[in-house]
Amino acid sequence: MLLGVRTTTIARWARDGLIKPAVRTPGGHRRYRRGEVVALRDAGVVERQGFERDAARLYDQGWPIRRVAQEFGVSYGLMRRILRKQAALRDRGGKAR
Repeated sequence: MLLGVRTTTIARWARDGLIKPAVRTPGGHRRYRRGEVVALRDAGVVERQGFERDAARLYDQGWPIRRVAQEFGVSYGLMRRILRKQAALRDRGGKAR
């Protein structure tokens, strides 16, 4: 994964015009040109610097992990791994572990 985001995020970016639309394979899968994906990454669409602190701040304010992940356009699993390093994760009842 070059960008660390879900495939649905990339499809949304294509719909929004941030990246050229995908070429569809006979099986219906989307294929993007590697150069365009790298250019998108290098253009700073997905900022990594300071990303973790901002995510941890929102989580500490009570935002659920899914909402924080959606805010930054990354997958739930990636956000959970980031937050595990930055903050004490809450259990489902909202208590810190």
